[in-house]
Amino acid sequence: MGLKEEFEEYAEKAKTLPENTSNENKLILYGLYKQATVGAVNTSRPGVFYQRDRAKWDAWKAVEAKSKDDAMSDYITKVKQLQESAAAN
Repeated sequence: MGLKEEFEEYAEKAKTLPENTSNENKLILYGLYKQATVGAVNTSRPGVFYQRDRAKWDAWKAVEAKSKDDAMSDYITKVKQLQESAAAN
């Protein structure tokens, strides 16, 4: 299985993570997903009144130096970690 196929598989698995997954972890996944699928940030930072969108933008911006392949690999690793910690609880 290629990296892209594995990434897509884990993107589906991420949808089944528990509701109590922390916002911090959700933002990490969001940033990695956007970097893997879109590449570097291509929008301006949302205004101060849009805290949720701004946090998502910041998470994406934080990983923009990664290549798409690195972002896919990191995303897969993060989903695996979250699945394991959910299973342990």
